Amino acid sequence: MNARGTGRALVAGGLLVAVLTAGCGVRPSAVITGRAAVSGPTEGIGVYLLAQGDLALVLRQPKATQAGAVPAVTCSPSSPGGSPCQPAQALALLAAGPSEEERAGGLTSEVPAGLGPFTVTGTQRSDLTVTTTGAVGPLTADAVDQIVCTVTDTATQVGLVRGPARVSVVGPDGARPPRRCPIR
Repeated sequence: MNARGTGRALVAGGLLVAVLTAGCGVRPSAVITGRAAVSGPTEGIGVYLLAQGDLALVLRQPKATQAGAVPAVTCSPSSPGGSPCQPAQALALLAAGPSEEERAGGLTSEVPAGLGPFTVTGTQRSDLTVTTTGAVGPLTADAVDQIVCTVTDTATQVGLVRGPARVSVVGPDGARPPRRCPIR
């Protein structure tokens, strides 16, 4: 093909693109606004479960038991004069595993039921230690992440730490290295 033929092909291609994109049906419009973002306290206790292997925040109601599997806790952060949920209470909910409804929605957990009871202490304004009665050596990385994220969120809400905390998980068989919640 000579230079003249190449030029004609480019012009024809350009015209074809212009014709095809001109009729795409997108029309100009005014700005479409949505509602304001949700603000204020949330209802429930945040625990981190797994959705297809990824951490997912799930809100649980503080005083509800779910089919007898999830223990009731005595905190009520949204009621007037209610006390915020303590990190150990949130971990107890996490160790109870997903409810039937959560399992039906594809949520899972790698935190074993026999890991608690838990104690949570703040060693500095940015460090936490979770002490379990069960062994921590066999915990998977996902299980440790679930514990770290759940305790960090709850500890931040009650003022035990400020911002992302380094969390050590300690059991009768030793300690896991300190780590931060990976989704912060």
